[in-house]
Amino acid sequence: MKNTSKIFITLLIGLCASSNAQEIPSDWPKPVEQYNTGMILFDRFEYTRTNDEENIGVWDMIGWYGGDTYRLYFKSEGENKQDDGEATDLERAELLASKLIAPFWEFQAGIGTRGTLSSESNMENYAVISLYGVAPYQFEMDNSIVINEDGDVSFSVEAEYEIRVTQTSFLQPRLALAGSLSESERFDRPSGFNSIRIGLRYRYEFAREFAPYAGIYWSRSLGNSADIARKNGESVSETGLVVGARFWF
Repeated sequence: MKNTSKIFITLLIGLCASSNAQEIPSDWPKPVEQYNTGMILFDRFEYTRTNDEENIGVWDMIGWYGGDTYRLYFKSEGENKQDDGEATDLERAELLASKLIAPFWEFQAGIGTRGTLSSESNMENYAVISLYGVAPYQFEMDNSIVINEDGDVSFSVEAEYEIRVTQTSFLQPRLALAGSLSESERFDRPSGFNSIRIGLRYRYEFAREFAPYAGIYWSRSLGNSADIARKNGESVSETGLVVGARFWF
């Protein structure tokens, strides 16, 4: 008799739950609904003083819009030497479509251009594919392969790592490596590894959206690029001090 009562009560609870579930309005939103958002981040916006007493303004920004899986990116990076009479050097301006392919990793493909921003500049237009994300141990990576309109292939690797000093301050080592798989006579770019740049910045967050920093860097031409620099009487290495700010909105 007791077992029969338990079975009856269980069936009654199940029927009530089923009845309540069927009464949920069909137009109710999902618990977690997909939506699009975006951000513009200036990771580096800085003023540099080199060991050759040159003053250089530098920017490195990224903007994106989209959801968790698909996004549209714009990346821009460049510099301008003060009082040298030369135009601004655009290191890259890229528009990319992105798809999340693994936790913390995005595959990106698109088009870009680079060169000197002057009326007489011979801009280099190219297609680019990138692997963008966070490697184990929280290394932020941006790895790209570029194929220009002449079929020349080059590549770049950028890595950053944040070391928390306090709740609002960070040390940020940074590595950038560039090279070419083929020689480009048109753009004076030899094959092999072309350059390496290592930097260290100390950043303090007055707010999450705004953080000034100061730091140092060292860069060097490599391989055939270094040989060409020596032949032209140019220095193959450079060090500098930087002050700037990281901000986003």
